[in-house]
Amino acid sequence: MKNATAHQTAFLFICSLLLIACGKTSNPHQNSANNPTTNTSDVIPIGIAFAQTSNVALLGQEGTDGVKIAQKYFNDKGGINGKPIKLVFQDTGGDEAGAINAFQTLINQDKVVGIIGPTLSQQAFSADPVAERNKLPVLGASNTANGIPEIGDYVARVSSSVAVVAPYSVKAALQQNPQIKRVAVFYAQNDAFNKSETEIFQKTVKDLGLNLVTVQKFQTTDTDFQAQASDAINLKPDLAIISGLAVDGGNLVKQLRELGYKGLIIGGNGFNTSHIFSVCRAFCEGVIVAQAYSPVYPSKINTAFRKAYIEQYQREPPQVSAQAFAAVQVYVEALQSLDKKSKINKLSLAQLRTQLNQELLKGTYQTPLGEIAFTSAGDVIQKEFYVAQLKMEPNGVKGKFSFLNIK
Repeated sequence: MKNATAHQTAFLFICSLLLIACGKTSNPHQNSANNPTTNTSDVIPIGIAFAQTSNVALLGQEGTDGVKIAQKYFNDKGGINGKPIKLVFQDTGGDEAGAINAFQTLINQDKVVGIIGPTLSQQAFSADPVAERNKLPVLGASNTANGIPEIGDYVARVSSSVAVVAPYSVKAALQQNPQIKRVAVFYAQNDAFNKSETEIFQKTVKDLGLNLVTVQKFQTTDTDFQAQASDAINLKPDLAIISGLAVDGGNLVKQLRELGYKGLIIGGNGFNTSHIFSVCRAFCEGVIVAQAYSPVYPSKINTAFRKAYIEQYQREPPQVSAQAFAAVQVYVEALQSLDKKSKINKLSLAQLRTQLNQELLKGTYQTPLGEIAFTSAGDVIQKEFYVAQLKMEPNGVKGKFSFLNIK
């Protein structure tokens, strides 16, 4: 440009004006947080950061199933006062780096108003601070470790803390066998959730006056548990408690039974998936798992969710799918409420994210989980909890969660 003639300069100036007038110089990926209003005239984007690959993909898929049902359900009912929601998916994989990358993409490139995820608590401790720094609300749908809501003002969850849920399963085991005295505990030491959960289990065991005979550690990537299982069985426990994910936890159950362990087994929250049946198969029979969801909870929205899920996937909905559905519901109802107060398409993206975060924490929601609300810190307040026992069909391949009557 420095060497351009006067005619060339004039020509380029006119072309620039024409391009601006036609909108050709606008960048479709420009950060809408700097724009006067939010681009919500057509759809309202909500980010979904679940594991679609890695050994966590089975759990991530159940979350994906739940949010997809929610998207159709709420859009069929009119979305956000006439505007549909659009779920924008990013794969977190199974590690912290994958979750951080997914959050950054959803925030900066996809321009979502809020995020649901990530799949694991271990990932949340690394990725949620990214949302906090960007002042974007994030709802955990499967993050139950202690300390998640305390990450920041923009972090909340619809998944109840393990500190609330885990003790129910120990009490259920004692109802089935009041003679339980000796307890062996196993946990995945490389996962934040399982480390948090085992602390609750161990405290519960001691508080109930039981004898904790051994604590065995493993990795979520392990496949051989012969050493840990043998060491525990030699101490003659009446109850085994496992905090792990579906694959590693299910294989540990299988190997305990193959080595001759006959006592009751409790699985932690990582067992709350229908995929557990394909791992331990016939050896799953009788495993006890505490839950924050029941498919037969008597409410209109749970009936609709369960019906849609069974029609789509030909099986009962698991806990994570229900929690993921509830997370979408919280965003939808909070956005509906906010839009009535101040039209959301008149807000900048930064304003919308902040006001949405404030709005969702105020609400009370009738979800498939039952009635939920939030503490000021963003932790879920939930009234109903359950305990199920895994029951396998005679072929040892398919199974179901059979809910117990806990006193």
